[in-house]
Amino acid sequence: MATLVHLTPAVHAARVRRGGLKAAGHGERRGVFLFPVLPSYTLTHQWLRELARRPGPRGLVAVHVRLPDAEPVTVGRYSDREPARVTAAEAVRRVAAAADSRGWEVFLPRSVDRAEVRHIRAVRQVNGWRYRPGAHGTPPCLCYGCRDRGGYGARRLRERRPHPLDGPGPAPRVLLAQVEAARAGGDTAALCEALGWFGTRRRGPLSRLPGLAGHPDPVVRVALVEAVAYWSTPGVAALLRELAGDADSGVREAVADALVR
Repeated sequence: MATLVHLTPAVHAARVRRGGLKAAGHGERRGVFLFPVLPSYTLTHQWLRELARRPGPRGLVAVHVRLPDAEPVTVGRYSDREPARVTAAEAVRRVAAAADSRGWEVFLPRSVDRAEVRHIRAVRQVNGWRYRPGAHGTPPCLCYGCRDRGGYGARRLRERRPHPLDGPGPAPRVLLAQVEAARAGGDTAALCEALGWFGTRRRGPLSRLPGLAGHPDPVVRVALVEAVAYWSTPGVAALLRELAGDADSGVREAVADALVR
């Protein structure tokens, strides 16, 4: 039997004892994230501080789960787009044998039954890494895409280490003029740069960008997806559904990532 651990808010402990761990949606997948129980307490509970940054109830507990060795799971680092499909026993072996097991995760594509839950234990809340393994001691990137908006100390950090692109972006009318000029001149780089500035806004003139969904360059279509992904403007969902069937795989992946976010 393979022994793994799942970290969940302490307020859910009673529910887990009654009914086990329910599968949750993670993009196109539904299941439960787990990590092997290793001899190292720190590595076993390494995800605690990163998970604690998320909104919700404070304080996490460790749910110990035992699965059959032949249980099908996936295993890999959190950044892997295609994690390996293996058995639970093989997943434990791979993580334990890794030169650096930080950032690894096991995904079980189903719920965990109550009978498979062995223990629910308190864990030290200061355990693990934040943001990414090895981030401690590395100056953080404060560009718009990387910075932790609303996070603890984020404002003071931006004041101490201002980024060259901080501050208000160009006005929508200016960006639309840049888009039209770039389209007329066939300048793909300038077109993507203008769309990148649109991506920093919460709403945008979607009706003024109708032809870009059919632009012959897939790089532009990807930039369009990334620009409108966070907009609350009506019509964004319909545009993403249209681009989800794009002939280019990169555009389809960009749409999938946008829907996950």
